[in-house]
Amino acid sequence: MGFFSKLFGKEQKESLDKGLEKTRENVFTRITKAIAGKSTVDDDVLDQLEEILVSSDVGVTTTLKIIERLQARVAADKYIGTSQLNNLLREEISDLLQANYKDLDEQNYFKPAKKPYVIMVVGVNGVGKTTTIGKLAHQFKLAGNSVLLGAADTFRAAAVDQLTIWSKRVDVPIISQGMGADPASVAYDTMQAAQSRSADVVIIDTAGRLHNKVGLMNELGKIKRVMQKVIPDAPHEVLLVLDASTGQNAIEQARQFIAVTEVNALALTKLDGTAKGGVVIGISDEFKIPVKYIGVGEKVEDLQIFDRREFVDSLFKETSLS
Repeated sequence: MGFFSKLFGKEQKESLDKGLEKTRENVFTRITKAIAGKSTVDDDVLDQLEEILVSSDVGVTTTLKIIERLQARVAADKYIGTSQLNNLLREEISDLLQANYKDLDEQNYFKPAKKPYVIMVVGVNGVGKTTTIGKLAHQFKLAGNSVLLGAADTFRAAAVDQLTIWSKRVDVPIISQGMGADPASVAYDTMQAAQSRSADVVIIDTAGRLHNKVGLMNELGKIKRVMQKVIPDAPHEVLLVLDASTGQNAIEQARQFIAVTEVNALALTKLDGTAKGGVVIGISDEFKIPVKYIGVGEKVEDLQIFDRREFVDSLFKETSLS
């Protein structure tokens, strides 16, 4: 078992199981109804399964991949009982996720090899971006890192205030200039402070709005350029925060941000409040960018490292289609 699996204690696993409860019930209750009275997986079962997965926000592209793989297995095996559908789905979803995570299974995200490790956080307002930053700062600190926050979302006064509240709550320093300040200037000051204080981890907030793509590209590009004047290879991580409860809208937001900046990690929040947890599978598969963190509750520790094995296990927990 890799680092991810070691990280999951009993409480974390219980939180994940509970967080995916609505998705699990939504998907598998409907599948159970779809196969009622049938003994084998046929075209009708697969058609209904396709509709269920799409409406559960797995996404059309990813759903078609899953259905095509199941069709191939049905054709090869000639006879597949409906009682086997649960295990087949588990295997196909695991295989889809495998490609994006095979090189990450032994990494300890909270012990970065490069210091200062600079994370630039992007995402629209309301997705839980500030909360995610606060929880990440707390967990990096618990892992023994010195953490510094940068309040470069200067578009809204509330954004700076909220991040300041989180900095006090988790007891980590913050660099800010207030509403209306140049975001790049805040990022530059934060980089300089990180160097002078020998910070291990730097987390930079950015404007939480989807304005026109040119404006977004210019702003994020400027922030990156000034960071690199101080730390040439910064940012090491561009973390896009998405609200899982918005389903397909989250996928569209991902598409827009990925088009204008080099997103290399994803965080999906609010999984505990939605039946649309399938969006984790769709986003991961469509964009080939790993989901690093998922939010499954309000507590600080409910922001978890995404473990594809534990996710699939919780998604299929105690589910029987026989």
